[in-house]
Amino acid sequence: MVLQTAQPDADPNQTGSFAAARQHLLTVNVEEYFQVGVFRKFISSDHWYRFESRLRNNIDQLLRLLEQHRTKATFFVLGWTAEHDPDLVRSIVAAGHEVASRGFLHQSLTSLPRELIRQDLRRSKAVLEDVTGQPVNGFRMSDGWLSHSTLWMLDEVAAAGYRYDSSLMPRRGDFGSDPKWRSIHEVQTVHGPLLEVPLTTVPVPGGWLPISGGNYQRQLPDFLMRRLVEHAVESDDAPFVMYFQVWELDDQQPRLSVADLVTRLRHYRNLGKYRRILPQYLDKYAFTSVRDHALAEDSPLHSVTREIPRNIPRSSIDSSIRRRMDSGVQVHAAETPFPHDSDTTAGDRIPVTVVVPCFNEEKSLVYLANTLTSVTRKLSDRYLPRFLFVDDCSTDDTFAALQTHYGTDSAVTIVRHDVNQGVSAAILTGLRNAETDIVCSMDCDCTYDPHELSNMLPLLTDDVSMVTASPYHRDGHVCNVPGWRLFLSRGLSFIYQRLLKQELATWTSCFRVYRKNDILDLPLHENGFLGTAELAAQLVLHRRIIREHPATLSVRLFGFSKMKTVRAILSHLRLLARIAASRMKGAETPQKQEAVGSPTGR
Repeated sequence: MVLQTAQPDADPNQTGSFAAARQHLLTVNVEEYFQVGVFRKFISSDHWYRFESRLRNNIDQLLRLLEQHRTKATFFVLGWTAEHDPDLVRSIVAAGHEVASRGFLHQSLTSLPRELIRQDLRRSKAVLEDVTGQPVNGFRMSDGWLSHSTLWMLDEVAAAGYRYDSSLMPRRGDFGSDPKWRSIHEVQTVHGPLLEVPLTTVPVPGGWLPISGGNYQRQLPDFLMRRLVEHAVESDDAPFVMYFQVWELDDQQPRLSVADLVTRLRHYRNLGKYRRILPQYLDKYAFTSVRDHALAEDSPLHSVTREIPRNIPRSSIDSSIRRRMDSGVQVHAAETPFPHDSDTTAGDRIPVTVVVPCFNEEKSLVYLANTLTSVTRKLSDRYLPRFLFVDDCSTDDTFAALQTHYGTDSAVTIVRHDVNQGVSAAILTGLRNAETDIVCSMDCDCTYDPHELSNMLPLLTDDVSMVTASPYHRDGHVCNVPGWRLFLSRGLSFIYQRLLKQELATWTSCFRVYRKNDILDLPLHENGFLGTAELAAQLVLHRRIIREHPATLSVRLFGFSKMKTVRAILSHLRLLARIAASRMKGAETPQKQEAVGSPTGR
């Protein structure tokens, strides 16, 4: 049955039982800019810790704004966020707001098996309650909205112990035959009653238009949305249910380069608009949280306060909910970027240098810093890692950012080119300046996961000169890289293989492990991206052993590739011609050639 509020002619300023009639619901989706559903295929939740977190600053500003307007709200929070930054969630509670759940991870729950859905719902509720010390009654899906075909999800929400759900933004095409879903009403699930709190929509010719917030209020003209909201408030005595994502307040958030045109328009257009329009709504209408609205006896949410017995054994909740994720460490400028263990004997570990060439990478350095902190922990049991950054005369603030992040760290060396020389020249600069015999190189944008160094370093046995990451290896993978680029790259690799008679699947990777002295004596001339292929070719020509390690190549997340495709192809063809001429002149050394990946000496 649809629950009704008081009569629409009630005085919004009076107190008592009619006070709830003119109070509306403000709900906030608490999520980071990199957790948004459209980026999920590019960004695994396992890598969330690598990104610059902007949530605390955004939440702090929002809490101050709500305090100025004496407004309370319901904050839908991921369990992951509560586990990684419990103080942030407690600050929301301390300001008098309600904390509800969006599940544990930002993911499409309705696409999961029911057992995983139950685990996620219960895990997030338990984590949030442990952190806040308060019951968590509300739930909203983090990715997508409920449809008529997924209303079965409400059974699982009720079974997990929630009192209300707010995962519905009804469309006429889906719910036109049953319009009660546009209103706050109680649903009878197989696990007991559950209150549904849908987002506000208004009838328009041919459908129901969402006017309650989010992308709709950012993209559509202000005057139109204000008129529609005003019409909805005046024509309906039910509360207006408003929402927005907290990242929509932040117009300075890092831009992810993986976004296509439609995503860029949807995600980045009019960012920060809520900083302007939210105060206007707070001035005009009285908003509160679902919890506080439900306290009024005439509220359509009043059933939330009713005691509903739920039989949910605590033992059914995943046992890991109170374990902090080991990777969840944010790096700040004032902290030491790389952990040092003074209790570990350096003599028991193998010293290695990791060279990171950088050119206009200012936007990716926080992501890199968080990643390398985790990499250092993984390597430190067996290796003594040092990092050597080579700034290839960046034109942005890369060099200053490197100094900020690493300038005082004894495990870090920063070198700068006076003029831009190219990525291969930067790697060679790192090799020359490295104080260790074993040197690694990696991309600053982490298109290869640098944690794989722990698997690549053991492959550099005494007889091997280089270990290279290989996405084109039969066990390698490529994720989200455009097909045309793969076609060209694989085609060039095939030509290198046939010309040099070497079954090396990948010739152009920058993610490698070297034996320094076997590299510095090579006759290398190419400085740019071409130099990585030249280096591999020269090793083959000098009959030195290369091992491949199957790896995953992903699309870069920040900035754009510096490689010019047409120019790179022509340059590779030029290099291939030079190699062919060299072979015809018998330039190879007379040493015995071993198969790639051979465990024996050369």
